[in-house]
Amino acid sequence: MRKINYREALSELYNPPRKAPVIVDVPSMNYLMIDGQGDPNTVKEYQEAIQTLYPVAFGVKFALKKAGIADYVVLPLEGLWWVDNMEEWSMDRRDEWKWTMMIMQPSPVTTEYVSKAIEDAKLKKPVPALSKLRFESYHEGLSVQIMYFGPFSDEGPTIEKLHEFAREEGYELKGKHHEIYLSDPRKTSATKLKTILRQPIK
Repeated sequence: MRKINYREALSELYNPPRKAPVIVDVPSMNYLMIDGQGDPNTVKEYQEAIQTLYPVAFGVKFALKKAGIADYVVLPLEGLWWVDNMEEWSMDRRDEWKWTMMIMQPSPVTTEYVSKAIEDAKLKKPVPALSKLRFESYHEGLSVQIMYFGPFSDEGPTIEKLHEFAREEGYELKGKHHEIYLSDPRKTSATKLKTILRQPIK
């Protein structure tokens, strides 16, 4: 059974250029998702979401491999970020941020495998946010995105560049700011963090 790397298979979505934004049409995909609110650097809720998503994602992957259905590289952590009025979005008011942390699940993954992975996780070490986890489809559609290298705190100018590109191309911004984290911040220096910045448009 061949091991699939979906970051390579879906390179248009998971490997955008660094120098200039591009427009992509993101299809409906399934995700493990957990919602929360507050500064990701300080709220316990955020860390609990991360500590829950990964065990379940790996549990699903190993179950599918054991069943001979599919073998694949677990996809990276992703985050949707927003406030009730996006006109008031501010990098300096993170305590107001709402977020959904999520990990994309390839097409062989079903509700049954997710439910089994959740039950298996309960039997192992405590997983703090299992009751908040859901498995559902998310359709982002037409979006602009760019690859960003550097600390999360310095994303502002690149996000502005992304938004300005969309407007110059005749689009309006819509929906939630989306980030895809391709680097592990525990093992990578802040200056080398690799993040996809994505914004839905209309």
